[in-house]
Amino acid sequence: MIRIELDEPTLARTRIATSPLWEAKCSLYLLDRHPDEAPWPYTGWARHARRVLAELPAAAPATLYAQTGPWYPDFLGPVPPSASPTIGEELAALRATPAEVIAEQIPRYHRPDELPGWLRPFVTDRQAALDRLADGLQAYWDAAIAPWWPAMRAALDEEVLHRARALAAHGPDALLADLHERVRWEKPVLTLVKPSEWRFTAVDQRLLLIPLIFSRGALTHSTDHPEVIAVSYQARGAVLLADGAAPPTAAPPDTDRLAILVGRGRAAVLRALTRPATTAGLAATLGLAPSTVSEHLAALLAAGVVHRRRVGRRVLYGLEPAGVALVGLIGTDAATASA
Repeated sequence: MIRIELDEPTLARTRIATSPLWEAKCSLYLLDRHPDEAPWPYTGWARHARRVLAELPAAAPATLYAQTGPWYPDFLGPVPPSASPTIGEELAALRATPAEVIAEQIPRYHRPDELPGWLRPFVTDRQAALDRLADGLQAYWDAAIAPWWPAMRAALDEEVLHRARALAAHGPDALLADLHERVRWEKPVLTLVKPSEWRFTAVDQRLLLIPLIFSRGALTHSTDHPEVIAVSYQARGAVLLADGAAPPTAAPPDTDRLAILVGRGRAAVLRALTRPATTAGLAATLGLAPSTVSEHLAALLAAGVVHRRRVGRRVLYGLEPAGVALVGLIGTDAATASA
């Protein structure tokens, strides 16, 4: 059991964030825990990811996470720098890890004369080791996760919206009590049901909850940060990975009836909004300029097929019932519709 005692100021500062980097490292844990066949709904994705690791040498440094064991310094999985960072922003933070942070964290896990081989380079040649790991994670991300990320990000946005509403309406106590079947909240102790035994006390910090598609029940935590205690949990939406070794492709332009009706850009925005998303998230997902996405959203809002809702500092867009019907009824290609 991992028991984290939270004082009132820490509990009151409970927040939620997404983390592509935590998704990447937990996906690698998933592959390591299931060397033969990953369970549903990860089976098809895992086969693809194993091919990536076998055939793409540039991704090899990312497998470091399979060597660390259950306990390792948190600089290898830093707290997200914002509520919804990109993988590039998180890897930039990883590359910029100061030497003093590494020097402070390592003794909590290993004696200086007993450093494991995988950890030693971060002491002897810090920047080269950080760059090598970040480069490996970027290559792994691009080939193994990025094709699924738009759908994953949409599911995570919906999860954050759901949890943020619960937090605002009922407070952190109710949120933590309903977080996960292996997370127990008996105030003031948050317990993660795990084989390991450890106890932490958080005093005047912040509790950061990180929903993960790739968690599959594996609860991870970060306690080395001086201001933040981070805990991950299984997000809803992992089913989007089911039965696929490759993400779905869009309809060809000449058979895309939705694009013929509303235009290719607005059709792409409508399809992407099957799960709520921000303007910036849509722009990153679709490869469009934020101003272009904003223009499409304004037209779709005026048409009554899209709504907007503010959640904290973020504005999420989603489909109105008319938008759902529009995508469902004519949002497939002609071949599918006539089948």
